Amino acid sequence: MKTFFNLVQEVQKPGLCYRCGGCVAFCTAINYGALEIDKNGKPVYSDMEKCIECGLCYSICPGINDLDEETKRQAAWSEPMGRVIETTVVRASDAQVRKRATDGGAVTALLLHLFDRNRIDGAIVTRSVGKFQRQPFLATTREDILGSAGLFFDTSHGMKRFSDEYMIFSTIEEFDPMIKKGLKRVALVGTPCQIKSLRKMQVLNLIPSDSIKICFGLFCSGNYTFGIKEQQKLAGIAGISWDDVISINLKDKLIITLKSGDKRTVELEDMESMKRYACHYCADYSAEFADISFGGIGAKEGWTTVISRTPLGRAVLADSRSLKTIEQFNVEDNPEFASKALQEVRKASSTKKKKARYKRRHLQSKSVQVKV
Repeated sequence: MKTFFNLVQEVQKPGLCYRCGGCVAFCTAINYGALEIDKNGKPVYSDMEKCIECGLCYSICPGINDLDEETKRQAAWSEPMGRVIETTVVRASDAQVRKRATDGGAVTALLLHLFDRNRIDGAIVTRSVGKFQRQPFLATTREDILGSAGLFFDTSHGMKRFSDEYMIFSTIEEFDPMIKKGLKRVALVGTPCQIKSLRKMQVLNLIPSDSIKICFGLFCSGNYTFGIKEQQKLAGIAGISWDDVISINLKDKLIITLKSGDKRTVELEDMESMKRYACHYCADYSAEFADISFGGIGAKEGWTTVISRTPLGRAVLADSRSLKTIEQFNVEDNPEFASKALQEVRKASSTKKKKARYKRRHLQSKSVQVKV
């Protein structure tokens, strides 16, 4: 049976750890506490003697192929980028939600819809703790959910500050407070690697994965580190001062909005050096194992491209549309809006998969150097 020790050797040392937090979330969930997240966001032993060497942390790691076929069967996964039941472009009907959110506020609107309809008791999201910082958060009130809307240095999910580095994506460590509060109906808003880790847990029927009733997946170009040097580099490329920036979003480019209303863009190719090493080997752009996937790519500004992947996801969208908590892009304005949006997502997905395959072919599994 392979254990966390093997994860260190096979995933961390080659630099392939996505730092999704799945291994720590599971270990903490059953109150053994053998693992923890260190100050750099890396899973480490907290107390090796508490490890029961069950191997579950190894199996559920999205960087390990164990359970991949079982996970795909459970999700009815299919080529080229997972199951697609419906693609549409929507935005929140509530103008206040749209004002606070990015890309139309669809995620926030659907979370509020589920909460108001008493379908969920809470949601694992992220919230702002500073102009350029976000942290994982268990939202248990309507105000909590609304307060989590709005993104800054964010491709799609929350951020957390580790040391002097600025990470875009946080971990799913809010599983622990979810258990302590006894919540049994929770939505998870996560990145592709986080969603995949959870799905593996559900394949094994592990507590607390049974409490996650719906997964909202976020389109993901990669996890970028924004330390002081990275911020200075971006400011030079875009020709801006961070004091003038009010928001940042990432689609097929980094889009920087200034206080004046002007927008500046930075090509993703210019940010490759800022991408976390492991993200170069990830092939999932569109959160292929989610119930619903979301992102700004393929949609006009102020709108969200949405892919329903499961009957549950389709039902949530249909119910939200019928109660007018979200509104769909007008077909009369562009009859092909949905197909064009899906085409853009498939293009981005294909590009990420090709890059990941290329990187993995050239990855030397022997005599690797430790990456951070």
